[in-house]
Amino acid sequence: MSEEVKKNNYSADSIQALEGMEHVRMRPSMYIGDTGVRGLHHLVYEVVDNSIDEALAGHCDTIFVAINEDNSISVEDNGRGIPVDIHKKEGVSALEVVMTKIGAGGKFDKDSYKVSGGLHGVGVSCVNALSDHLRATVFKDGKIYEQEYERGKALYPVKQIGTTDKRGTTVTFKPDGTIFQQTLEYSYDTLAARMRELSFLNKGITITLTDKRDIDDKGVVRSETFHSQEGLKEFVKFLDGNRVPIIGHVISMENDKGEIPVEVALIYNESYSENIFSYVNNINTHEGGTHLQGFRMGLTRTLKKYADASGLLDKLKFEISGDDFREGLTAIISVKVGEPQFEGQTKTKLGNREVVSPVSQAVAEMLENYLEENPNDAKIIVQKVILAAQARHAAKKAREMVQRKTVMGGGGLPGKLSDCSEQDPERCEIFLVEGDSAGGTAKQGRDRAFQAILPLRGKILNVEKAMHHKVFENEEIRNIFTALGVTIGTAEDSKALNLEKLRYHKVVIMCDADIDGSHISTLILTFFFRFMKELIEEGHVYIATPPLYLVKKGNKKEYCWNENQRDLANERMGGGANIQRYKGLGEMNAEQLWETTLNPEYRTLRQVNIDSLTEADRVFSMLMGDEVPPRREFIEKNAVYANIDA
Repeated sequence: MSEEVKKNNYSADSIQALEGMEHVRMRPSMYIGDTGVRGLHHLVYEVVDNSIDEALAGHCDTIFVAINEDNSISVEDNGRGIPVDIHKKEGVSALEVVMTKIGAGGKFDKDSYKVSGGLHGVGVSCVNALSDHLRATVFKDGKIYEQEYERGKALYPVKQIGTTDKRGTTVTFKPDGTIFQQTLEYSYDTLAARMRELSFLNKGITITLTDKRDIDDKGVVRSETFHSQEGLKEFVKFLDGNRVPIIGHVISMENDKGEIPVEVALIYNESYSENIFSYVNNINTHEGGTHLQGFRMGLTRTLKKYADASGLLDKLKFEISGDDFREGLTAIISVKVGEPQFEGQTKTKLGNREVVSPVSQAVAEMLENYLEENPNDAKIIVQKVILAAQARHAAKKAREMVQRKTVMGGGGLPGKLSDCSEQDPERCEIFLVEGDSAGGTAKQGRDRAFQAILPLRGKILNVEKAMHHKVFENEEIRNIFTALGVTIGTAEDSKALNLEKLRYHKVVIMCDADIDGSHISTLILTFFFRFMKELIEEGHVYIATPPLYLVKKGNKKEYCWNENQRDLANERMGGGANIQRYKGLGEMNAEQLWETTLNPEYRTLRQVNIDSLTEADRVFSMLMGDEVPPRREFIEKNAVYANIDA
């Protein structure tokens, strides 16, 4: 059989069942990460990944994703349709094998798929196992086939229900509330960020997201279509829309001739942060890996060679570092690997050594051509590198000053810190409190055994617009570093964060529930995202939620966090209650602050998570950067319900 015939002969024989799926429901976190908000949305990504894999194989170009009125999800594509003929080994339809056997999928058959995102083949069967109900509809060979499942078990054999002139697969599922106990409600914005990302990474594909729960006054359903003609080039423009570029063009290349297709796009801007996002088969590799290593090698080697030849480095008194070439850089690397080896269960770090060289060579060739053809841009980039080196030198001295004070003993801790007596970091928490007044109340109201208080004076430095040495010279930021006990910078990476001596496993931002308080929270979150991202990624950062109202009548009192709670509390008390509006934390006494915001039994802490690194980067650069119009547009659009949590 010819290679072309094999490729298009997608039948039951292409499906290989590797193992059962009995304990998916018992150990769901092993397969989807967690059973919270992130895991709930991960179910959608697993189903969409199947459609994207069809697109990568050249058989699909349109995908529809819908959040239905009941919070179920429908994903439809125009691919080949999952095979429905009888699987020889299993004795049932291949569709049923795919849906009910973990590790079953065409991805294990190289003739069906060259590359794939969900390579472990656990995707759609896991979604089925973790759903109350799932319906799979296949449009194939002029016929419509259907099968339904409850919690992973087929309700009946695959049956033909009609005829059709279209092809593809539609999967509709409703997550199981006994598994996802935190919430069953999907976020349109979270799904939109991922669909947008997928459209950039797979140019030419059209993905439409519709939210049937959200209908405006004119009866129009909320919907958005994502399509990219230029791929990563457009992605970089989108991410850097709130930054000021220093060169005239996005530098990009696409090389799909070799065994490992490589696509890269980058631009330099006026910022001081490095934003590099890497992908393997559409999977965002948060921890990088060999493709990122190859990119850095190619970039550093080529720019260093050009800078040396230009003579612009002659007067510099110290060596240029790899970090200097990446300051103010926004870049995206996307590779397609037939058999990717990911380090760890979460697929966040690529381990294939053979990827380094192709990426490095592709980046070097791309940059050499651009620098030669754009000498003015080349000179601007080298000048930016020199400024970065000078700033790094100054930042190193400032960092060393911070780290000399960062010791476990109390003698080196900030004077304003009221520490706790507990020594086990897992049991300790620190509150970063807005202002000395609220800090004083918090010190009186806290439990001294495990709660520490660090008051912050006014608004901390906006790190989005500050050079690195200015950040480390800032007293409030130095106090945060010193109090937490973390250090920054290693021999391999001057920006790496060391959390080994982290003194508190809960870092809680506690600010007033007003505009100023929100601004201060955003400034602190920006600092954490740019300089302590690992702190957020490992789940250590929280935001306290102090109440807005105290409703009191006689001996009855209720704390309320919004107007609706306030009005209901007043009704329960028969009306005429005394309502106190807290303008800030300082208006509460120590007992009230303990009851509502500090006491672990009754308080509400919001954990800060990063659903999408690219979207978080874009939002922080918009909210805290120099460009005013995008920020104004965002505020006008989201003023009532803006949620600035990462």
